[in-house]
Parts: sequence; structure tokens; C-alpha cells
Amino acid sequence: MGFEPEVAQAGPYEWEVEEGDLVFWCRCGRSATQPICDGSHAGTGISPMGWRAPGTGTVFLCGCKRTANPPLCDGHHNDL
Repeated sequence: MGFEPEVAQAGPYEWEVEEGDLVFWCRCGRSATQPICDGSHAGTGISPMGWRAPGTGTVFLCGCKRTANPPLCDGHHNDL
């Protein structure tokens, strides 16, 4: 049986980025440095997602790990 991602937060993380920043978004939900990976996924079969910011500004990174538009929040946390 595969590991299911844990809900880290039932809402998005507001994150400031600059164009070109490379973010490694935690997909497993275990990272202590949410929403950024800290290596806690070891042994889960789930790895972080690298994402490059297309512009400068505020983004909302998914906290529930259920988004259909990773790593950005799409409101799936409203269904939890």
C-alpha cells in the first residue's frame, strides 16, 4: 500500500518569490519546514516537487497536498 500525503495545513502557505526562484515544495506533508521540503519524505515513495517561480510576488503554496495544480493552492482544502 502506498503512502498517502499528510495534510500539513488545511489552507495555503503565503510565500514570497522572485522570478526564477527554485522552490522544492513538500509533497508528503511531513516536512517541519512547510511548505518547503526538509527530507522527511525518506521512505515514503513521495519526493518533493521542484518549481521555478515565473514572476516576482506572492504565491499560495498548497498546504493540504491535494491540489490539482501543484504546488499552487486550488482550494481543495475546502473539501477536507
